[in-house]
Amino acid sequence: MFDVEKVCKSAKEAFFDFCKISKKEKVDMINAMADAILENKAEILKANEEDLKAFNNENKSFYDRLLLNDSRIEAMAEGMKQVAALTDTVGDIIESRVLKNGLKVNKMRSPLGVIGVIYEARPNVTCDVAALTIKSGNAVVLRGGKDAINSNRTLYGIMKNALKKNNYNDSVIQFIDDKSRESTLKMLKMGDYIDVVIPRGGDGLKKFVLENAVMPVIASAGGNCHIYVDESADIEMAVNIVENAKISRPSVCNACEQLLINSKIAEKAVPAILSKLKNDGVKILGCDKTRIYFDCEKASDEDYYTEHQDMVISVKIVDSLDEAINWINRHSTNHTEAIITKDNGSAMRFAREVDSAAVFVNASTRFTDGYELGLGAEIGISTQKLHARGPLGINELTSVKYFCEGNGQIRK
Repeated sequence: MFDVEKVCKSAKEAFFDFCKISKKEKVDMINAMADAILENKAEILKANEEDLKAFNNENKSFYDRLLLNDSRIEAMAEGMKQVAALTDTVGDIIESRVLKNGLKVNKMRSPLGVIGVIYEARPNVTCDVAALTIKSGNAVVLRGGKDAINSNRTLYGIMKNALKKNNYNDSVIQFIDDKSRESTLKMLKMGDYIDVVIPRGGDGLKKFVLENAVMPVIASAGGNCHIYVDESADIEMAVNIVENAKISRPSVCNACEQLLINSKIAEKAVPAILSKLKNDGVKILGCDKTRIYFDCEKASDEDYYTEHQDMVISVKIVDSLDEAINWINRHSTNHTEAIITKDNGSAMRFAREVDSAAVFVNASTRFTDGYELGLGAEIGISTQKLHARGPLGINELTSVKYFCEGNGQIRK
């Protein structure tokens, strides 16, 4: 049986050693891994082909998440290089004050330690996570999904060899090379070695991790994302934004799954938006009021809670901004929501009152992404509130430590 404890213990030991490394060395490590990914593209594609052949699920969206090709591998390497180029804030003093007794109290940005990441389907996560954890001064234990086992194993091996070849401690990245649920469960009990665990996948994975982890969890799960078309919205803008948010990549967590349209604009907005989506091949599920303006299937109550992850969208007509906000807060997974409006007051109310990690005004939900928001990449998108929320970039993978400087002070 795979020795999960040995892997986690090695990561912890590597982390303590990693604390000595310079900022330049971290950059060099990530760039070496990225270059190795590009140099071994053929090997990666061969491994990915094995995963695709073994994939027996007809879900096209899941297949898309699993698929690698030349452009996606190049994008993975480019994302790693962008992470390498980001400002390294580890060790920076982010707050400082001097007490009456002369003691100088500083807060220093500090790595979390060993981060365990459990993720499904997407092989690119292996590279994103390795780059982000190294840049933020952390060690990592990777646990990818069984459907991408060959791709993940190959990517990990290439990166590990690149570190070893360049005389770096390759134990700073670890990989649980086992597909059993038992290995995942054992990893979640390694509180002596893993400081925090991040699940990246659906609600089932999130629930499993939260129920079984003995260490803190930063929950990064699915996105039942909404777009609300306000009564003052520019309809042409709404058509373009909704189309992009739904069809550009329907399998991802920041795709629009739910569309709310104000009843005062419905007569014009519903046919304009839904005709465009239908022509794109989107299956439309609507409430009774939606079906007055457009011929579509009736949406069930469950559809409005569903992250479709496919070319499907649920549509609801609402009578006010209040109703839209209340509806979203009841049905959302607290990931990403957007409003299309010309009214600044409505936009600000939406931003304040919608309880989600990211809110957009007159822009696509697809921008909730570490790369798009200038973070280089992300480990996941946190839908909780402690200690980080939204895309998890390098700063979100750090905490603080108190660094106090004295000249002989003693407590009276």
